[in-house]
Amino acid sequence: MSLREGKRTPLSRERVLAEAMVLADTQGLDALSMRNLGQALGVQAMSLYRHVADKDAVLDGMVDRVIAEIDLPPPGTPWKAAMRHRAQAAHAVLMRHPWSCPLVMGRMNIGPAMLRYVDWTVGCLVDAGFSYAQADHAWNALDSYIYGFTMQSLNFPIEADQYRAMATAYLPMLPAATHPHMRRMTEEVAEGRHNGLHELSFGLELLLDGLERSLAGRD
Repeated sequence: MSLREGKRTPLSRERVLAEAMVLADTQGLDALSMRNLGQALGVQAMSLYRHVADKDAVLDGMVDRVIAEIDLPPPGTPWKAAMRHRAQAAHAVLMRHPWSCPLVMGRMNIGPAMLRYVDWTVGCLVDAGFSYAQADHAWNALDSYIYGFTMQSLNFPIEADQYRAMATAYLPMLPAATHPHMRRMTEEVAEGRHNGLHELSFGLELLLDGLERSLAGRD
């Protein structure tokens, strides 16, 4: 957005937050300051405070906009399918905004999108037969997995198309005499029998199956 466009378009809270997300998406969260945000919008930083209280308010608003992007399944979706859909949608959104996962995990956000998201999650689980205490544990277990998997995906130093070459390069460092199991697993990747890629669905299905068993145990 050019400075000229910024001067023509009235400033608003939503526009400030939208531009903050663009700045974080393109330059990283470290680039987000009130000064840089004002420059991107073509205004003085002081003008922003008419719409947002401070940088913390900007960060909270950004988190809520991220959560609002997570697609939730329609009413009546069976709980396992609904939680699967939620997990996959959340992971996709967090990957789209690489800066967002630590903020979502580390801020006490009570924006409208977050409240709606949590209320839907708890309601889906309670309607399935979980107690409120069980729903709380289930929701947090699922989110811990989603956030952890996402953070690993964002920070893992090997790209998907590099696994086989990297595995081949590591083989000399893994003598069969001292590291037999690492050697065999790395050979499988190097020889193309295993792609080495981690999948969200693997751990997610284990969690969902475990939650289903815990629910059945209440009957």
